[in-house]
Amino acid sequence: MTALLLVALVLTLLVLRQPLLVILTCAVAFVHTFWGAGRLEYVVEDMWVALDKDVILAIPMFVLCGGVMTKGATARRLIDIAAAATQHLPGGLAVACVMSCGIFAAISGSSIVTMLAVGSVMLPALMNNGYPGRFSLGLVMAGGTLGIVIPPSVPLIIYGLVTETSITDLFIAGIGPGILLLTVFAGYSMWVNRHLPTKPFSMAQLLQALRRGVWALMMPVILLGGIYTGWFSATEAAAVGLLYALLVEIFIHREMRLPEFGSVMLEAAKLGGTFFPLLAAAMSLNLVLTEHRVPEAMVQWAQQYIHSPLAFMLIVNALLLAVGCLVTTGEAILILAPLLAPLAVAYGYDPVAFGVIMIVNLEIGFLTPPVGLNLMVAMSAFKQKFGDLVVAAVPWILLMLACLALVSWQPWIAMYLVGGGA
Repeated sequence: MTALLLVALVLTLLVLRQPLLVILTCAVAFVHTFWGAGRLEYVVEDMWVALDKDVILAIPMFVLCGGVMTKGATARRLIDIAAAATQHLPGGLAVACVMSCGIFAAISGSSIVTMLAVGSVMLPALMNNGYPGRFSLGLVMAGGTLGIVIPPSVPLIIYGLVTETSITDLFIAGIGPGILLLTVFAGYSMWVNRHLPTKPFSMAQLLQALRRGVWALMMPVILLGGIYTGWFSATEAAAVGLLYALLVEIFIHREMRLPEFGSVMLEAAKLGGTFFPLLAAAMSLNLVLTEHRVPEAMVQWAQQYIHSPLAFMLIVNALLLAVGCLVTTGEAILILAPLLAPLAVAYGYDPVAFGVIMIVNLEIGFLTPPVGLNLMVAMSAFKQKFGDLVVAAVPWILLMLACLALVSWQPWIAMYLVGGGA
């Protein structure tokens, strides 16, 4: 009866179009009152415990790092390197766009930041060089989604927080699927644009671009190299990345003034003000559900009806694809990851591998209506009709679904570098 009341409460709040923070807070208060110790002050205590973690500092620092690099000309320099290296290939400029998105994703950790930073430069260049408009829009939007798979990824940090999974292992595990997606995107770009004229390869042009962009190119090397070798943790990597970005943009490139850092901090503060209350409420709910062994009960229930790991993964992927159409990636992780991760472990999946599969799945949600964030932002930033953007995204969604199926079927793609196998 109590569970039905909780479902009724949540459905009522959804019908009343209340924000997720209100829904989560009411659900937490209900659970504490009727299933917990009956003391609402425990909600506040749990929220404090949830946010009292050093690793949470990595989220705003990676956001600040991406903001600083976007304010400067890092994206432009990275694009010049990629263009010089690929101009002799069929569809070389499109391949350069894919490479630039991949490299910038390893700096920003954000899908939207990656799409805007690279797309604002590459979209006009692609269209001016004869690439189809629909293809170019789809490429820029899909390339932006690499920001949540290739480390350092903010959604991977969130997943690690709510499931108590090693964020360093998650970062390393994201490299394999990220390279897979990059390769598939680049191969498709070359095939579609194979009829377009190419330019001869110029070592002099490449060396000139490398000289101009070497400091920007070193950022992902420092971050991922430091994490992979164990020199610093994810939080320390975020601090190192932010300091490096400031030094490069202010004192080396000299394309950002120190007072401009204030506006970058303001944007990061807005994100924190929106996200951290959600994180606190969700983790408070997770604590009380774990205390009452709800995940264990779900495992026992699921094993009565789902008898194979393959069936489990098919059901989970279908669920996540549907959820990704309706809520943002962060919200989906906060709500579902603590419940699905124990189920995945019970069916034999490594929690790190399952985390990466979940992120690759939710990555597709950035391109699916009605709540696809990359669609929404692209509509405003590139002045395009929403319907045209949805159509442009369809081929890329199919490619991403194929990659999702491959990673789900062969988790070693994610786990190979972690050393845990599949």
